[in-house]
Amino acid sequence: MSKRTVEVFSAGCPACEDTINLVNQIACPSCEVSILDMKDPAVAKRAKDLGITRVPSVVVNGKLADCCTGAGPTEAGLRAAGVGSAA
Repeated sequence: MSKRTVEVFSAGCPACEDTINLVNQIACPSCEVSILDMKDPAVAKRAKDLGITRVPSVVVNGKLADCCTGAGPTEAGLRAAGVGSAA
């Protein structure tokens, strides 16, 4: 079984912490979750390259989750992007 890569781009704010907790709560054993600090210039550049304009944002297998382009991450949106289901 292949792993699903889940990256959470965070600035350490309360909303970011809520999203990190949500992702960790719904992630499945095949989800490989990474928390990335936007204060790191390399992380900020990667975020820009991915089209991230706000935090928190979640990227699944290299693609910005659709729920992260509007109001922010939701459980339904993250599940639709594949978080919590086997790859």
